[in-house]
Parts: sequence; C-alpha cells; structure tokens
Amino acid sequence: MKIKAAVLREYNKPISIEEIELAPPKEKEVLVKTAYTGFCHSDYSFIIGAFKFPIPLVLGHEASGVVEDVGPGVTSVKKGDHVVAAWMCPCGHCPECTSGRGHICRKSHEHHSAGTLLDGTSRLTDAKGNRLNHQTLVSGFAEYMVIPEIGTIKIRDDMPLDQACFLSCCVPTGFGAVYNVAAVKPGDSVAIWGMGGVGLNVVRGAKLRSAYPIIGVDLEGSKESIAREFGVTHFINNSKEDPVPIIQELTGGGARYCFEAIGDPGAITQAVWALSLGGQLTQIGITPEVEMTGLPLAYFPPHCKSVVGTLYGNIRTQEDIPTFADMAMKGDFILDKLISKKFKVEEINQVVEAMRKREIIGRWVCEWGGGK
Repeated sequence: MKIKAAVLREYNKPISIEEIELAPPKEKEVLVKTAYTGFCHSDYSFIIGAFKFPIPLVLGHEASGVVEDVGPGVTSVKKGDHVVAAWMCPCGHCPECTSGRGHICRKSHEHHSAGTLLDGTSRLTDAKGNRLNHQTLVSGFAEYMVIPEIGTIKIRDDMPLDQACFLSCCVPTGFGAVYNVAAVKPGDSVAIWGMGGVGLNVVRGAKLRSAYPIIGVDLEGSKESIAREFGVTHFINNSKEDPVPIIQELTGGGARYCFEAIGDPGAITQAVWALSLGGQLTQIGITPEVEMTGLPLAYFPPHCKSVVGTLYGNIRTQEDIPTFADMAMKGDFILDKLISKKFKVEEINQVVEAMRKREIIGRWVCEWGGGK
C-alpha cells in the first residue's frame, strides 16, 4: 500500500516527506493505522547523526494507533484494537531475556542496528523500489506502521490516543527509571537534569513516590512552569547558576538520587558532583558515542557513589504498558498537560529546528488522524 512518511536520507539534512510503499504484515506482524507520533529528543539525535543507524530510514519510535490488519499467527490483537508501539521486542531466548532483562534484548538491538523487523527484512520501499530502513522496529512518522506482534501493545479503548503515544517511550523511560532502577522511597531527595518529555516523567514518578525535595534542572528557564506542574519543588536554571552547590544546600549534602535525561556530558558531570554519600546517578540520556566525561575514578569507592545505566526504564513492555494506561486514566501522569503542540508531518523540519533551539516545552505530537 502507498503511504505518506518522513524519510531521513542524510544525517543533518532536511527530512523528506515521501509517498512510499508499505508491504503487508508477515507472520506475527500487525498493520497499524497511525494516530499520533511524539517527537522525542532521540529522534533529533537520529536526525543529526548522533546515533549511526542505517539510512535511508523512516523516522519515529513513539507512536499510537488502531489495528488495521494482522498477519498469520497473530492472537494478541485484532482489527480495531487501540495500541501503542514498543520499540524493544524481547526475543525471549538471548542471555539478556533469559535473565529477566528483556528491556535490553540482544536480538532487538541487532535489528535496530540493521534497520529491519524481526525476520531481518524491511517492509518499506521508496517510489523507485529501493529499500528503506525501519527506525527501531517502529517507524512511526508514517500513516501506517507494520510492527511485530510482540511490540504491538493493546491498551484500553477509552484512553485518548494523543496521550497514549507517550506510553510508547517517554512515560516508561522516565517513570521506570524511578521505580525499577533507582527504587526511590518516600522522603528521598531527587534531582533531575532535563525537563523534556522523559525528565518530566521522572519528576512525576518521584512525585508519586513522595520524594522530597524534587529538584528540576534545565538550561531553559521557560520550562520552570511545566516542571512545577509535574511536581518539582525547586527549579534551577543551569544556564545561569551552578546547580551543584544549590542542590547540596537544599539536601544537606547532596541528592540521594540524581537522574540525567539529556545525554549531555556536562550535565552528567554536574549530576555526579551533586550526589550525596552513597548516592546514585541513574543515567537515562544516551550520549553520542564520541562524547567523554572526565570524572575522577578515585571519587567513587570512598564515597560509595554509583552510576547506573537504564534503557526503556527497565520495563516489561507487555505487562507494564497497559498498567501505565490505567495509571494515566487515573490522572497519575497528567499526560494531557504534556502535549504543548500538535503538528502535521509536513512541518517536521520546523519541529527539528525548534528542538535544536531548545524551544520545545513538554512534547510536540504529530497528528495523523488515525484515531481519536
């Protein structure tokens, strides 16, 4: 079938909006009519070449929609189901999956790097018949998606799909970092670098765990209002102030838990220095592979400090994402307030420029019209 899609053909160049061909779903695959696609900082990183995934590719990994058709052998979803796309699809057999760490499934990483679906092939071709690659098993900046059944997560029908797309990435990544990785407890002091979609859901998780204080750090003072709405008790504009001494004073010696949700070496360094004795930095943001940070190794053992990496909030996609939908409908995540702008795919290059200039507050969402 012919569909409209956003295609990245060269790093750091304008994205082209093209009519491409999407092949039907194969065994254990699902055809989804896209409703909404969130524009994540990770998408920006793909576009500027910070992550070297195979191009040309159809962009997008944070998406919701409605099942249009299913391939042979699909049993978990049917036509008309409301779903979100998970970009990590545990194979169940690799050492990571068999040890209960499906959020870092080795096979999924291999398919990400190859730009394919789980059978090692692509369903996408351009107008000339040349193969296009999938972005992390999803390619959500398209009118339709073919995605693996295991990555097609059914949610309740009464959840607005413009909010549901966040369950595909920023909610699990942020909230899961608080609950699954740091295991924040009531009264723990928390500081978060980066008040974007992921960082705000870290804030929300800390708020739900009754942490105090909850300190938000961002280069843009314009993000203070939304950060406070999500639950920060203190906000620091680190383009004007060094957050380390302020956090040490607010917490009486350093935060028990710090979270870095940007992937910036300077922010990572600040977060480590802002830790208390025995504190933990949960590193969420993914840095470009060429970036380094110069932290002294002797600093860690005597102070019992640690840096822990996380991917996708260490969640179990099939079990946790439907639970997040229930929580969202109770108002735990206030996702309606996360949406600050809706755009059409033809405007995606303007969205990229807004991200480059750090003008995006909350989350900007691409509207496809594939569901309510």
